[in-house]
Amino acid sequence: MKLFEAISFPAPPIMLAAWPGMGNVGLIATDYLRKNLNAKVFAEIDMSPFFIPDSIIVKDGIAQLPEIPSSIFHYSFNPNVIIFESNAQIGGRDGIAIIKTILDVAKQMKVNHIYTSAALVQPMTYQSASQVLVACGNPAHLDTLTGYGVVPMPDGYIAGLNGLLLGVAASHGIESACFLGTMPSYASNMLYPKASLEIVKTFRKILSAPIDLTEMEANVAETGQQLAAIEERIRQIFPSSAESDEEISGLEEEKVPHYIMERIEKLFEKAKFDRALANDLKQELDRWNLFELYEDRFLDLFEDDEKPDR
Repeated sequence: MKLFEAISFPAPPIMLAAWPGMGNVGLIATDYLRKNLNAKVFAEIDMSPFFIPDSIIVKDGIAQLPEIPSSIFHYSFNPNVIIFESNAQIGGRDGIAIIKTILDVAKQMKVNHIYTSAALVQPMTYQSASQVLVACGNPAHLDTLTGYGVVPMPDGYIAGLNGLLLGVAASHGIESACFLGTMPSYASNMLYPKASLEIVKTFRKILSAPIDLTEMEANVAETGQQLAAIEERIRQIFPSSAESDEEISGLEEEKVPHYIMERIEKLFEKAKFDRALANDLKQELDRWNLFELYEDRFLDLFEDDEKPDR
């Protein structure tokens, strides 16, 4: 680990940690807090031993290796908080090694609470309010956290390092919890700041910090307009499409936008790894007259492709 500045907190700090995930919900929330608190960098985990590239990036015919992911610690004294952010999920033993490094820093700084955040996908429309649920290590801590207006997460699991950190932290005697913001399952591969906003509001209570929400509220409104346009487009064509699609005709009308967009999201996910499926995706977007709304994202699928030999 690289230490850029030796720091000492006047009182035990809280630690927030975030990695990419569905909707980038946790990372958006944590990064917004970092910027609003004007947190400064003090250390970084060297990710080069954990990063093995499986492809190259080609731009204008020039090939280069992708950048090594970053994993950076920030600090703020008002309130006392450490914010860890990484732009890559690393699995297996390497992921556990990264978590242990984070916990070493936490113990050195006398951190007694670590919080992560993530998304919980639900069969919901963008118009539904995002709810914040929580999972933690013991009942007493859960009682404290529900006092902030969050709801205990029902049976399930939390994938990735946002979840694994909880289990490892418990074995080191550090209280930890993960806050999960609900979001539509069809939008899992899109940025979803609406859920992030609710998580930021929760952290604002925990930190007792005056976080300005104006910028994030604007991002939520902008994203809502995009999702509204998609859902409305599908509702407009539902009557005619239902007659020709047995799967869809068996659904209640209000569930149709969710069903169709979830199908499109699955095609996007598959097309990331198999460009041959991009044609199927294009046909599906054309079928619902949605290509214009998804055009930039569709073209991004080919951004890193190598140019053909000449």
